[in-house]
Amino acid sequence: MGAGGYVRPMEHRPIAAQGPQPRTMGRFNRRGLWTLYMKEVRRFLNVFTQTLIAPVVTTLLFLAIFTLALGRSVQQLGGVAYAEFLAPGLIMMSMVQNAFANTSSTIVISKVQGNIVDLLMPPLSPSELTLGLAGGGVTRGVLVGLVVALAMWVFVPLRIHDPLLILFHAVNASLMLALLGLIGGIWAEKFDHIAAVTNFVITPLSFLSGTFYSIERLPESWHLVAYLNPFFYMIDGFRYGFIGHADAPLLVGVLVLLSVNAALWLLAHRMIAAGYRLKA
Repeated sequence: MGAGGYVRPMEHRPIAAQGPQPRTMGRFNRRGLWTLYMKEVRRFLNVFTQTLIAPVVTTLLFLAIFTLALGRSVQQLGGVAYAEFLAPGLIMMSMVQNAFANTSSTIVISKVQGNIVDLLMPPLSPSELTLGLAGGGVTRGVLVGLVVALAMWVFVPLRIHDPLLILFHAVNASLMLALLGLIGGIWAEKFDHIAAVTNFVITPLSFLSGTFYSIERLPESWHLVAYLNPFFYMIDGFRYGFIGHADAPLLVGVLVLLSVNAALWLLAHRMIAAGYRLKA
């Protein structure tokens, strides 16, 4: 109490002095997203002999087998030698298979080992979880494609006709399969389930996408089947970036890839937001 009966108001301490406050992440957790993305990248780089070197060996074996088996009977496709026509499709096939494997294995292993909570507890929104996991799959797919292309360049004289189309289809094809792997991993409850997705969905769509042949050589009734396969458009556009020849309009392929990726993104985001088969 001051002079003349005046009561001095109580001094307020600064908020910081009242104890630790929760950290504010903002509307977009950039650091958390980057941490999740780097975790995914380091996970497959730590076993690079399985994730980067093994696809090179497998793809070169495919190249050797199909070139030796069909190289004499099918000397040219799309105006180029058969090996040069085949190479982009094999590169794309290795990319998408590894992008799918990266995201699906992340989710399934976490669920089987019982540590999926470590993925769900950090302050990351469904959008950030989807972006971080899919980004890791895209990175693995693109890196595998680069390594495979460099190894294949030793045996096949690859030309680059349109680098922007090559990059666009490489990224969007890897994103498509990374999102499919994420959706499949969320749905799967054990490794057998994700193996079923690989064997009955991914592999048939890959082999029936024009990887080893041009759809011009198919019967007319099979053309519609090829056009309904989104894998066909990512391989067709990717191959055009190398040899300058496509079996379908490029704009149609671009729109199909963007539309399918948008639909898969919304589905994956919805499954994560709802905690479908992720939360007990």
